[in-house]
Amino acid sequence: MLWEKKVEQWSAAVRARANLPARLTLWDGKSYDFGDFSGPAVTLHVKSPSALSLMLEPTLANLGEAYVQSKIDIEGKLSDIIDIAYALAKSSLDSGTGAGASALKSMARYFTHTKASDRKSIQYHYDVSNAFYQLWLDPNMVYSCAYFENGDEDLETAQLKKIDHILTKIQLQPGQTLLDIGCGWGALVIRAAQKFGARCVGVTLSQNQFELATERVQAAGLADRIEIRLQDYRDVGGQFDRITSVGMFEHVGRKNLPEYFQRVRELLADDGVVMNHGITSSDPEGGGVSYGGGDFIDRYVFPNGELPHIGLALQAMQQGGLEAFDIENLRRHYARTLRLWSDAYEAHTEQVRAMVDEEKFRIWRVYLAGCAYAFENDDVAIYQIVGRKAGRAAKTLPWSRRYMYAGAVAA
Repeated sequence: MLWEKKVEQWSAAVRARANLPARLTLWDGKSYDFGDFSGPAVTLHVKSPSALSLMLEPTLANLGEAYVQSKIDIEGKLSDIIDIAYALAKSSLDSGTGAGASALKSMARYFTHTKASDRKSIQYHYDVSNAFYQLWLDPNMVYSCAYFENGDEDLETAQLKKIDHILTKIQLQPGQTLLDIGCGWGALVIRAAQKFGARCVGVTLSQNQFELATERVQAAGLADRIEIRLQDYRDVGGQFDRITSVGMFEHVGRKNLPEYFQRVRELLADDGVVMNHGITSSDPEGGGVSYGGGDFIDRYVFPNGELPHIGLALQAMQQGGLEAFDIENLRRHYARTLRLWSDAYEAHTEQVRAMVDEEKFRIWRVYLAGCAYAFENDDVAIYQIVGRKAGRAAKTLPWSRRYMYAGAVAA
């Protein structure tokens, strides 16, 4: 049969190029090894011929689609499964074989970002349910890269340290006003008001986040110091002493970044400080996650997301009228954060499956583990960029970074 010959040729080519500890089994019982081993670390079970078109063009998007649509089942440790998926995609790209080999490369991705489309995309991702996120996030529900100051902190401590690290970096003082763009479930603004004495506004486009963050603010007795809004940052008025944006600018769109930073500048007081914490692509061409990973994320996880290279982010910041004066790469921290999230997700498999359908369960399972791999292997990175309005005198800049580490221990 034609498909049988194609599978034989493909498996032989993978075995010759990569020698992977993996086995492919078909619905009729036939099996094909991708390497020489005493026992496979990973076994991919193809459940019907309809999956072969995806398997024979093994981009991360195709492999992910086959898995989340239950066209294949996979046995093995999750970390081994992700390693094999990347190895299959890389092997196809490196060989240049297959009609879809070019699709494995990072491709620049541009989307239309209207207020309506951005709100729809945010709600698709974040409004699964609050209970879903509570199963695998820390108790404060901080859904962004943690900060492991010593490397041995638990997730809750590392997330508090991340928030304190940010608020210390921007030199937040009692009585100052703080705008948090993309405030999530409110952890940063609550910390800013409780520990740093700030008056805060947090904005989000997620209905679920808005409701729970509002509840948490009220429960903490901080309703007189914190306002949570269901609002697009483009509609915010006034000026603020400090502005933070954590895990939000990925939704702006690369072409819109200068306008995004310009709007931040308009909202920032003349002597104010802004901190942008966001994921970047390691591809200078701005292709996002490579080997087809970006296609999978856009289709199933983060619609309309775009990752800029750090160079583009800094250029756009300058075009928007802001001067960057401190830049920190937290890639190692996000790799660990995602591993902890993935481990917690796996530990709560039964509860998650009772909460969402099988497709949603599989999407998030491979997404969290796959992103941990991507950060570990420099496919993507994450930067904290501290800035201020451009054109100010040099004497208003700090002499060193020492202040960022003084008294910033989470309590």
